[in-house]
Amino acid sequence: MAEKINFELVSPEQLLVSADFDMVVVPGSDGDFGVLAGHQPLISSLRPGVVEMHEEGADIERYFVAGGFAEVHPDSCTVLAEEAVPVAEMDRADLDQRIQNAEEDLEDAEGDDATHKANQKLALLREMLKAVS
Repeated sequence: MAEKINFELVSPEQLLVSADFDMVVVPGSDGDFGVLAGHQPLISSLRPGVVEMHEEGADIERYFVAGGFAEVHPDSCTVLAEEAVPVAEMDRADLDQRIQNAEEDLEDAEGDDATHKANQKLALLREMLKAVS
């Protein structure tokens, strides 16, 4: 039997996942990276994307994270997410509507700060839409 990696996914509200998996794929700020048992220690910031938990070569669970940090040790991986949502609970129609609203907010934004925030929100929603596509 292959060694497993102990994985925890934590949001500000709660511990979402605490289990052993064959592999976890994390959306690092410099690109996705896989974590197996025996991985070299590292700390990485996260970009918005999907955390995938794998068992026997198949996706078992997928969570969209809005950013955060990952801490990796040879026997464990912990993701501290700013926000995390199970991909299975995300609704494409709802995201389409939220993107449309965010595009309107961007058009109406006045000033650099408001434009920047509207762009960030729109980019996050588009990443969420990719996760359900």
